[in-house]
Amino acid sequence: MTTTSDTRNDLRTPPRTQQRGVVGAVSNYVDERTSISGFIKLMARKVFPDHWSFMLGEVALWCFVIILLSGTFLTFFFQASMAEVEYDGSYVPLKGLEMSAAMASTLDISFDVRGGLLMRQIHHWAALLFIATIMLHMARVFFTGAFRKPRELNWVIGFLLWILAMGEGFTGYSLPDDLLSGNGLRIIDGLIKGIPVVGTWTSYLLFGGEFPGTQIIGRLYTLHILLLPAVIVALIGLHMVFLIVHKHTQFAGPGKTNDNVVGYPILPVYGAKMAGTFFLVFGVIVAIAGLFTINPIWNYGPYDPSPVSAGTQPDWYIGFADGALRLVPPGWEFVLFDTYTVSMNILAPIIAITLWIVAVMFYPFIEGWITGDKREHHLADRPRNVPTRTALGAAGIVYYGAMFVAASSDLIATHFQMSMENVIWALQFVFIVGPFIAYFITKRICIALQKKDREMALHGYESGRIVRLPGGEFVEVHQPLDEYERWRLVSFNDYKPLMIRPNARGQISPFERVRAVLSRWFFEDRIAPVTRGELEASHGAHGHREGANEPDLHQSELATAGQGVGAPPHTKP
Repeated sequence: MTTTSDTRNDLRTPPRTQQRGVVGAVSNYVDERTSISGFIKLMARKVFPDHWSFMLGEVALWCFVIILLSGTFLTFFFQASMAEVEYDGSYVPLKGLEMSAAMASTLDISFDVRGGLLMRQIHHWAALLFIATIMLHMARVFFTGAFRKPRELNWVIGFLLWILAMGEGFTGYSLPDDLLSGNGLRIIDGLIKGIPVVGTWTSYLLFGGEFPGTQIIGRLYTLHILLLPAVIVALIGLHMVFLIVHKHTQFAGPGKTNDNVVGYPILPVYGAKMAGTFFLVFGVIVAIAGLFTINPIWNYGPYDPSPVSAGTQPDWYIGFADGALRLVPPGWEFVLFDTYTVSMNILAPIIAITLWIVAVMFYPFIEGWITGDKREHHLADRPRNVPTRTALGAAGIVYYGAMFVAASSDLIATHFQMSMENVIWALQFVFIVGPFIAYFITKRICIALQKKDREMALHGYESGRIVRLPGGEFVEVHQPLDEYERWRLVSFNDYKPLMIRPNARGQISPFERVRAVLSRWFFEDRIAPVTRGELEASHGAHGHREGANEPDLHQSELATAGQGVGAPPHTKP
């Protein structure tokens, strides 16, 4: 009977329970051989703070995933060859025209492969958004100081990802071998040849002979689908490892310290949010790709070195390099040793861009050396509380923006009916003087906002209510802040310039003197955060007296005037 009863119970076991048994058995089998359950449990309970700006890096990650998925589809149909063929596809205006196999296969993807054009545009739009979100993510990290110890290396990794993403985008942009991409490669060839001594040989090595050669498309294809994606995937993995090891930064608030993270665990909260974000990003990119045409190579035709269109523009992320070339005044050339022509009109933009890249990449180490701050930081700064850093960021954006806008100098001149020389002169002024103006204005704004925060923390919000007291005095009633808002305004560190002391011989090296000067410059204008004593004194000035049951002086007078309702407001003469 017992056996029969057991058998009967087994027969009545719901299918869902049986499925759970199969899943459990498989899970146990995998865990016993990989010991992965501990890692999954640890990661599932990993807590991340909740703020909209923290999603920018995740959007960049999903854009890269979409790039991989759409790019895999395209590799089945694209032919990375510069062999001359006669086009015999569906697009009638180009039928019978000689072009490279790369161009012909791209046209076939666009007109003859089902869903090919949509997939091409998804791939292209995802690449553009990938680079844009990386830049926005890095701007958030910079202005909140999230690059400080122990995240300096993660900043460098993120910056390298931005550079590699631009390289990945440019190599993919050049693969169709159309007129637009060919002109972009021509500019790169000119830049390389402008480098003294080694430029010409480097160009021959890259293109396999005189430009355009017959091998560049195949080499770019290898870079685009193999080498650059592999390095990007490796750096993204390392970036995520550092994120987990160092934990995520968070904005200051009640209960948030350098030693904890206040937020939600990955499972189930962030797992659901990440999945939703992926489908949202994917849907938006598909909608954009379906509604807006990008890179219509059939309008440009195959590449031919002879026709050059004045309206050709590279993808936006290369605009700053193109604009830097346009900003150089004419005639910046000289002959060296009666042998080499040194083209400063090419070298000067390369030097300017290189200096900007190096300064941004190693900025965490530069700021750490200037400030002498060796502590770990897991709380993000409000940009206004670090005026010098925020001002430097604004100056860097103007420096980059001037080069970026200069890439469209010809279109600005034609669309607004302006002289080309006037446009270039104006942009040259912005490029040279604009960063200094941006630095000064941004720093003054940050200090003004700090002063406003200090006043609000001490006296509360300005309610706009002006009342007259029985003694004839007019006062403005202030609305007090709640504790959460006050915490946000006063919880930041007060940094001071470094105190440089002599060494054992009583000497101060020139190196340390420079450091002291830079430290004073970095912290010369600052507003100290409100202290507890100042808060208590502020409440006392408004009639709050500890240990006494006396009503607020202003409150009692306002009540006499018929205005005292509710909690005692802060007032300010």
